[in-house]
Amino acid sequence: MIRQSIFAVLLTAVVLLAGSVAGCAPARAQEDREVYRLLELFGDALAKIRSNYVEEIDDKELIEAGINGMLQSLDPHSAFLSPDRVKQMEVDIRGEFGGLGIEVTMENGFVKVVAPIDDTPAAAAGMQPGDLISHIDSEPVLGLSLTEAVKQMRGLVGTDIVLTVLREGEAEPFDVTITRAVIKVRSVRSRREGNVAYIRITSFNEQTTSGLRTAMDKLKSEIGEDLQGVVLDLRNNPGGLLDQAISVSDAFMNRGEIVSTRARESSDIERYTARDGDIAEGLPVVVLINGGSASASEIVAGALKDHKRAILMGTRTFGKGSVQSIIQLSGGNRLKLTTARYYTPSGTSIQATGIEPDIHVPQAKLEVVDATNRRSEADLRNRLDNDTGNGDGNQSDADESEAENANEPAQRADYQLQRALDAITTISLSRASLN
Repeated sequence: MIRQSIFAVLLTAVVLLAGSVAGCAPARAQEDREVYRLLELFGDALAKIRSNYVEEIDDKELIEAGINGMLQSLDPHSAFLSPDRVKQMEVDIRGEFGGLGIEVTMENGFVKVVAPIDDTPAAAAGMQPGDLISHIDSEPVLGLSLTEAVKQMRGLVGTDIVLTVLREGEAEPFDVTITRAVIKVRSVRSRREGNVAYIRITSFNEQTTSGLRTAMDKLKSEIGEDLQGVVLDLRNNPGGLLDQAISVSDAFMNRGEIVSTRARESSDIERYTARDGDIAEGLPVVVLINGGSASASEIVAGALKDHKRAILMGTRTFGKGSVQSIIQLSGGNRLKLTTARYYTPSGTSIQATGIEPDIHVPQAKLEVVDATNRRSEADLRNRLDNDTGNGDGNQSDADESEAENANEPAQRADYQLQRALDAITTISLSRASLN
């Protein structure tokens, strides 16, 4: 009876499928008959597992595992999304959620505050970096995973949560009551680097393009007419929304194709082009990329490279050149299914190959060379003495200064960023000399 019920459900699905392709060629009809046969096999196997497996089986988990098995046979980016995973995906896409506004990690079984986010309830409540959260609403954190703890801290906007906090310097733990609010995930961070605007995009969510434009306006105002160019940092950016990748590319372009997508049918092609308006106003742009730059990041990098709008610097990108669509299923479930490939403006697919930078710059650790034991003219036998009064055999003032600086730590630990800033400065100086 169980097997018949399961098969009936599967058969209904196939009947609907067959109805949608009625009138197709005989070859397609043969394919449909084969699908019927294989679905009967699937139903038979499912019934046997449910009745004979050594332990009780959760039917929901078993069916979902079967669907996941189908999708895993396709490509690494197709997946089944349960309602819980759908909610998390929507949070990632929106870039906002009801929560407290703290970046956290786990330490010795407790939730550790890395930093409170500015202008959030956690910051207003006085949460500090290094605080350990031992209880959430009087329930112990010990035994929870970080994901489970974060899920408990998130909730409806306007509701209260009580955190029990252990803080260095405080003899006893204490409670902090925080009211949840809408927390926006900052996908764009920026700062001034000399006369260069440095903008880092960590992911492409619904807030990204507006964050980029806000950051650029702020840096333009801060640096003024001395602005030399922009460093756009896409390193370790795993991607995100296609429309945001297109609008970020568009922000630096006045015209031309940004990206095209092609589905299974060769005629099913979509092209996306730029509109007039360059937020950098023609100033040089350097895009930093590495092996962690994927998907939407590669769309931006590929568009700006092909149109020679930016210099790509760093190492080869990840190489994810496929597009995923979200397809509704019953019960709040969804499929994330790979439905197309994307191509850069030059018609190149970067799938499994990535984008090569214009200037290959592997990340390196900056180390200062010890110059204290270096031989100089003063160490040579029968050297000429200095005839201006500095001939006492000691280092010159310049050498002493260098020796002192040799013992100081490097000011910039990010070698790739330093090279990008140097490139902007060089281009800016070259343009100035031509004018």
